[in-house]
Amino acid sequence: MSAPASRAVLRQSQFLARRTAVRHASSTSEAASKAGEAASSTASKAAEGLSRVQSSAGPAISNAAQGLGNALKKVGGRTGKVISFVESMIPPTVYYSKVGLELAKLVFRGQNMTPPNVATFQAYLEPLIRNPTNSAFAPSNIIARIRNANKKELAFAGVTAAEVIGFFTVGEMIGRMNIIGYRGEPEHAGHH
Repeated sequence: MSAPASRAVLRQSQFLARRTAVRHASSTSEAASKAGEAASSTASKAAEGLSRVQSSAGPAISNAAQGLGNALKKVGGRTGKVISFVESMIPPTVYYSKVGLELAKLVFRGQNMTPPNVATFQAYLEPLIRNPTNSAFAPSNIIARIRNANKKELAFAGVTAAEVIGFFTVGEMIGRMNIIGYRGEPEHAGHH
């Protein structure tokens, strides 16, 4: 295209752009309300589309997981036993992790405790990562801390150990439903 022709096209397009702007001019409040309506309708359409995708993807993912589970159940031998053991351990693991989390929340609230922030974790773990032999968790440092502990720290450690042992013992008694030993058959009954 020649230079005069391109200038003419450019002038014409600028003129049309100005005419369009003049022809469709409106007040700012009308434009803002129209833009708000357009944004809300777009947001509602996007939410509707997302809910459709989630509702259609949910069954597809569960079907794929079920198909994988069925394929893994068909594996035999030692691998099959390991897979079935792992599958049998998933529900109790999830359950007890949720119970432990809720118990930790109750303890934290009851003791008015707050979890440490990320900076505290970094301050403790950074020396351990950089030089593990010179960290606070090195055996020589642990022994030195025990030797240099005062009576208050030793008493606190002793009371804590007694509490842990006591709770473990009570838990065992409740689990066995007996104070001494486990219920069951005598070991050598009738084998003589």
